Amino acid sequence: MVFPQRPAKLKAEMADVLENADNALTPMMRNLIGLLWDEWKTVEQQIDELTDRLEQIAASDTGCCCIRQIPAIGPVVATAIVAAIGNGSAFRKGRDFAAWLGIVSRQSSTGGKAKLLGISKRGNIYLRKVLIHGARAAAMRIKRDRFPIGAWMNALEARAPRNVLVVAMANKLARIAWAVLSSGEDYRPAVSAAA
Repeated sequence: MVFPQRPAKLKAEMADVLENADNALTPMMRNLIGLLWDEWKTVEQQIDELTDRLEQIAASDTGCCCIRQIPAIGPVVATAIVAAIGNGSAFRKGRDFAAWLGIVSRQSSTGGKAKLLGISKRGNIYLRKVLIHGARAAAMRIKRDRFPIGAWMNALEARAPRNVLVVAMANKLARIAWAVLSSGEDYRPAVSAAA
């Protein structure tokens, strides 16, 4: 039996697989597939319930509500940031928070010459990962002409590889999130110079 490589296609065909007597499945194999199908539906239901709970938590917390206004920050990233740093008072400035996450460049200086290396990757691994995934999604999907950060993204993308853009965007998002949390005010995007 052959199916397209997409979960939605397999779901659509699953009823036919389990009920069609002409597909030459043994009763034991049909039973096994039925058990796996039930487990799949249970896991999907649990994912939906947990997603709803996460949305409720993000909607009820004032810090999460403030930073969810930032483009590319959804309920997962918002709750992770608030859970990790609270109101941001543990850090003196946004760069300190970004450095704690490990999304700033390492530096090697000698003889007055500074050489920037890759990111340090120190700090909270989960938070760094979700921020980078959020930044990657924003870099690919955001309508750059609608957001002030779009001009900055276009300029950086013209001179740097895509992964550098993604990590720089994650760095910027972390700094903006810290600024919003530490000030306690809503996110206000900066007006671009072109406007």
